[in-house]
Amino acid sequence: MQQAVNRYYETQIKTATPEELTLMLYNGCIRFLKQALIGVENKDFMSKNTNITKAVDIIDELQATLDMNYDISTNLASLYEYFKQRLIFASIKLDLDALQEVIGMVTDLRDAWNEAMKTVKHK
Repeated sequence: MQQAVNRYYETQIKTATPEELTLMLYNGCIRFLKQALIGVENKDFMSKNTNITKAVDIIDELQATLDMNYDISTNLASLYEYFKQRLIFASIKLDLDALQEVIGMVTDLRDAWNEAMKTVKHK
């Protein structure tokens, strides 16, 4: 069963547009951050560390794909750096508020990206 699920995800990634891949990255980041939050709440520090690391890896990937020829890319790069700083703080201090803050901000970015994709599709 797990092999079938893995094949499904692999096909989904291979056939996705760059815009859809970005949306998947945002969704994955949010999922890992929520799992890290649960890890902190349950004092499962291994889970917290693993999931914050995965979220930071996704943020690094989002940052690496920015086209710096646009002003918004500079703003997003700064925002991604802020996320990483807050996640390091959250990891060290076990700060739920910092995790919640980043979850909220990444969710807002994801929602805005999703709306932009819908707008472009309808043109």
